[in-house]
Amino acid sequence: MEITCYRDQEVSHESRYLPATTYNLAITLLANSASHELFVPIRTMQYLAILDDEEFVFLDGERKCWVDIAWRKFRSQARTSLDQPVEYEAVYYRHGQSDIMVRLQTEFPRALQALASKSKNDGPASVIQFPLSRN
Repeated sequence: MEITCYRDQEVSHESRYLPATTYNLAITLLANSASHELFVPIRTMQYLAILDDEEFVFLDGERKCWVDIAWRKFRSQARTSLDQPVEYEAVYYRHGQSDIMVRLQTEFPRALQALASKSKNDGPASVIQFPLSRN
């Protein structure tokens, strides 16, 4: 699928944190995507999230191809463990998006879970045996 997206001038931006479970799931689903892009419908909000290696953008169903909010500059390397939240920059392209942002923080993880539950892992799986350490 190919979608052309447009952006208005940036209205504001802020530093935020994404829970580790949400970030990790998004990156895992993105890594399993053959096109290195992931389209995540957020049906409860009538939004579409488009994920790529650099940012997550959110499109309102009414405005179709105009980006309302972008999450970018993920600082996952700053974590010391995989269960720590990831700092990122939220960029707003419209005024009054704080309510939308609050809803996205709740509905986006649910949409990722729904997408993950539909995907199949058809490849072989194996268990890696690690030697026991002797103390």
